[in-house]
Amino acid sequence: MALESPLILEEQPRVLVVDDERFIRDVLADFLAMEGYNVRTAADGAEALIELKNREFDVVVSDLKMPNVGGLELLKEINTAYPQTLTVIMTGFGTVETAIGAMKQGAFDYVLKPFKSDEIVQVVHRALRQKRLAAENLRLREAVSLYKVSEAISASLSLDEVVETLCDASIHDARGDAVGTWLDDGEGAFVLRAAQQDTTIQEILEFSPDTAEIAKRFTEARSIVAHGEHAARLFISASRSVNSVAIVPLRTRDRLLGWVYIVSVTPNKRFDEGQRKMLAMIASRAAAAIDNARLYEDLQASFRQTIQSLAKTIDKMDRYTAGHSERVARYAQRLARSLGLGEGEIEVVRQAALMHDIGKIGCVMNLNKPDRLTQAEYEHFKEHPGIGREILDPIRFLEPVIPGVHLHHERWGGGGYPLGLEGKSIPLIARIISVADTYDAMTSSRAYRRALPHEVTTDEIQRCAGTQFDPDVAGTFVEQIDDWLEEWRALGLTVPE
Repeated sequence: MALESPLILEEQPRVLVVDDERFIRDVLADFLAMEGYNVRTAADGAEALIELKNREFDVVVSDLKMPNVGGLELLKEINTAYPQTLTVIMTGFGTVETAIGAMKQGAFDYVLKPFKSDEIVQVVHRALRQKRLAAENLRLREAVSLYKVSEAISASLSLDEVVETLCDASIHDARGDAVGTWLDDGEGAFVLRAAQQDTTIQEILEFSPDTAEIAKRFTEARSIVAHGEHAARLFISASRSVNSVAIVPLRTRDRLLGWVYIVSVTPNKRFDEGQRKMLAMIASRAAAAIDNARLYEDLQASFRQTIQSLAKTIDKMDRYTAGHSERVARYAQRLARSLGLGEGEIEVVRQAALMHDIGKIGCVMNLNKPDRLTQAEYEHFKEHPGIGREILDPIRFLEPVIPGVHLHHERWGGGGYPLGLEGKSIPLIARIISVADTYDAMTSSRAYRRALPHEVTTDEIQRCAGTQFDPDVAGTFVEQIDDWLEEWRALGLTVPE
């Protein structure tokens, strides 16, 4: 995606002229103002330091010898407190060596008195050009270090992760005091999705951008850099005075998804073209990632609906097992969490548990008969894990749940079905569902028997630990099931007695 042309609401470059001779101050101020610079003057270094404290200057043109605070002392203070400000020293012929020494101490250049005003103008031009190029080169070098950030954004399918990474990069690499990511809500408005601020700033920074004005600016597909009053006008309200702002759109080919802004409330910190370009590069990647993440969220929603529908289809086949899949999923989910699985793995366990009996759809037999299944019927019934796998195999996004569906009837000590696996060759997801499935099956009524009591069931699971069940999984389940049931009972859910 090509980077968009910026809308830069730039204030005039600021120049401070410092000389104890008023005539020289006034002449230089007039000439520099005619060149389009915002010029202020000071009678000596002490006055200059007051001006520097109150506002940012791009260039200081200072006489070398002045009362109170002289040019060299002023230069030292500028280098220490305002390193982004360039200093030009004015001096007489008799102090050329001192002026050269000033350059060694960090002055940009020097001009000999008496001088022509054009000479000062040319030196200031060069100073500003060098400052712009140095700042842009610095930002572009930093952009190289953002490659990994950009790759992380592109690789993520989580909308929250994308916007958080975008905010992190804006704060740390674009050096903003505060950042906000605004996204469209699908109904024509833009809402704040994520915000961060520099941790060195103690108070909470809050900004309410003029979303209508910003969206209108972006109809021309331009990013915005603004300073001072121009920046403040882009916000309806702000908890601190806005010194500088850079705003770049989050755009796909056909629509505006939103934008990200970085704000400076520090008096001497303004965003430049290099920072805008860096932010635009990150935003370009982020926009594509946000679009993908939203598509993925839609897919996930469809996925969940599909699973719920399949689970209900299974339970409709047998009135005695109504709600079985939901309950097994509930037990399996809590068990997976207790075993220390990550949230993504826990969700896969839950989804697999919901569908663990999907293969029963292919078992054409009477599951509601009052007697136990005959051996022939049981052999046919044992085919349901394999049928479940065959049903789910063509659906690529269901691939992670297949081991739980296919292998939940395997036994820890061997002798289970359909593959006869044993021990840790059985996937953990299947070992978890095996315990959860057995507990619910035993504590639920069937056509051929009544539900078994909770204590009888947990004793049986404990007895079969190491033969039918993974001992660690079974042990964790037995240790914690009472707490889970108490919690669910308090929520009004029906639980085994």
